[in-house]
Amino acid sequence: MADRTAGPTRPERGAHGPAGGPSERPRRRRRTTAAWLAVGALTLCTLGGCLLYEELNGGIATFSGDGISRDRPAAAAPDAAGRTPVNLLLIGSDSRDGANHDLGGGDEGAARSDTTILLHVFADHRRAVGVSIPRDALVDIPSCRLPDGGWTEPAADAMFNSAFSVGDSGQGNPACTQNTVERLTGLRIDHTAVVDFRGFAALADAVGGVEVCLPRAVREGDLDPNLGYAGREIFAQGRQKVGGQAALDYVRIRHGLGDGSDIGRTKRQQAFLASLLKQVKAKGMDPTTLLPLAEAASRALTVDPGLGSVPKLVSFAASLKDIPLHEVTFLTAPWRYDGFRVRLLRPDADRVWQALAADRPLDGPVGASAAPSAPAPSAAVPEPGGSAAPRASFAGGGETAPAPPAAAPTGPGRSPRPGDADVCSDLTYG
Repeated sequence: MADRTAGPTRPERGAHGPAGGPSERPRRRRRTTAAWLAVGALTLCTLGGCLLYEELNGGIATFSGDGISRDRPAAAAPDAAGRTPVNLLLIGSDSRDGANHDLGGGDEGAARSDTTILLHVFADHRRAVGVSIPRDALVDIPSCRLPDGGWTEPAADAMFNSAFSVGDSGQGNPACTQNTVERLTGLRIDHTAVVDFRGFAALADAVGGVEVCLPRAVREGDLDPNLGYAGREIFAQGRQKVGGQAALDYVRIRHGLGDGSDIGRTKRQQAFLASLLKQVKAKGMDPTTLLPLAEAASRALTVDPGLGSVPKLVSFAASLKDIPLHEVTFLTAPWRYDGFRVRLLRPDADRVWQALAADRPLDGPVGASAAPSAPAPSAAVPEPGGSAAPRASFAGGGETAPAPPAAAPTGPGRSPRPGDADVCSDLTYG
């Protein structure tokens, strides 16, 4: 039996720095993480028995690492204190397969990435930056693995969200999106997590709903233009709390607000995530909060093999718990319109990736205004009832939106959103 009286000797002052100094902190952090893992497992066993723990652990879906490119950026180096930054890729999937059909509507088929955020957690684990990548951005997609084991040819100037559709799977292709982001940014992605419609609704319910805000009342037709921009009111103007289907509807609204583009929707998604974080922190990390979140997470997420168990998820969550909301920042990668698509601004976007690669804060403006290229002629798209009206194809999957404005973008990257910003601020574009 181990000698319970033995333990690590406390360093003397002057030998390796004062007790509790820099040399001691990495060890403390490792002990804290181990303690959180133990507490998480013990909490689940205490509240519902270890069978519940095993059920949750077995319920977490993982995607195969076989599709992750072997030609990857180098992993981030630890800082002087031995701490390492972490890059997490968050993908919101619009899959209509299975139970998602009732929530998302539409036809079953290949899933697309409805939203993608690269979350960079700084090495000190006291600050984080979430960078949204527009789904309509034209990017280069590298070779990606197909379900049959073959690999695609690289594609130039393809819509970003099409990477998730490679292979036409109802579950999507997160490895291909990860490969695309690594090629685009030069950053190594440490973990990837996908949330589908059903999982998203469950997460919002698990925290008792999330406070959101809208600049005006929203009707059914704003969510589904096939209804002719009419129908009953589904959201009032101003502040309100949403969960389940209502939370999903909120983050999907694009038509009728601002210029109707995905850029405005991205701003509301960022506001929603900040509000969700605020709600989790307000409820605290006690057992009554942990268990519903653990249950929701086990149903909500498809993750890379490195996060594919309850202990791994608990460990990662514990590493983020000390980040205050005012040290979390959201922004959209600097962009400009290119006809009815989006092109990332260079060198502005490159400066963002370079700052994150160097683990540097994004101080001050990160994007410059730029005039859009001349819009292409509007295509005649049949409206409900068979009439044709000039509407420009704007997003993948057959969605349409008004033509981009003639005014130059004011630069979504120029005005990052603090995590503690008022939920009613900066909710649209155009």
